[in-house]
Amino acid sequence: MAPLLLQLMGLGAALAAAALILITIVAFITATKMSSLHQHEEEKFFLNAKGQKETLPSIWDSPTKQLSVVVPSYNEEKRLPVMMDEALGYLEKRQKQDPTFTYEVIVVDDGSKDQTSKVAFKYCQKYGSDKIRVITLVKNRGKGGAVRMGVFSSRGEKILMADADGATKFPDVEKLEKGLNDLQPWPDQMAIACGSRAHLEKESIAQRSYFRTLLMYGFHFLVWFLCVKGIRDTQCGFKLLTREAASRTFSSLHIERWAFDVELLYIAQFFKIPIAEIAVNWTEIE
Repeated sequence: MAPLLLQLMGLGAALAAAALILITIVAFITATKMSSLHQHEEEKFFLNAKGQKETLPSIWDSPTKQLSVVVPSYNEEKRLPVMMDEALGYLEKRQKQDPTFTYEVIVVDDGSKDQTSKVAFKYCQKYGSDKIRVITLVKNRGKGGAVRMGVFSSRGEKILMADADGATKFPDVEKLEKGLNDLQPWPDQMAIACGSRAHLEKESIAQRSYFRTLLMYGFHFLVWFLCVKGIRDTQCGFKLLTREAASRTFSSLHIERWAFDVELLYIAQFFKIPIAEIAVNWTEIE
């Protein structure tokens, strides 16, 4: 049993290393080139609260909102309402306290097989399509591809990536905003604040098997060694970017599925975009 386990661990490490080496090579070669965004005709529009088609805006347009929240969603009809209720509760309360605060939430249905789009559209009908927009992708692209589609259709001065499972407490966006502001002055108006669960590592290790813990450490080491320096948690799906940083990094993003976060942060470091890593509250969701 032990020799087999060691062989599996070695194979897993080798595959992870090969994947990260490939990511590094692709990111390095293509980081200075703009990657075209392929959209099916149906993906160029969203439905307003009345069910009428409207053309999506572009990240190259001038911003008209303070904050855009991009929520990639794949088969999330059950978990999405919990996240949306918390996020909108916070955002609406903040807007009442400060009427100058403006926001939008963009739910990107990544080719779901369930009722994710219908669930999300109910929020559009309740709050209006100026605040809630649903983009339904024709086919599954992967989390990176879904986030990229949402980012490229956003109107915010700042753009927040937030997972649909609600594992991160949404009010922690204020921590990311403070981390972003602390990076000023921003070179070319570019900066990124990454949510981090690294401070919870001891607690998570206690709940994980030895094998999973070993793979986690191996993955972190390979990411640090081959790609991203100085960021302990690259995989947390809670990231806040200035509009300029989002347009620069996502224009160069080529990986749409596994480990797209690694390439995103690699590209940011390639362009010397300042990055802050901020501890956030997080709950593991199965």
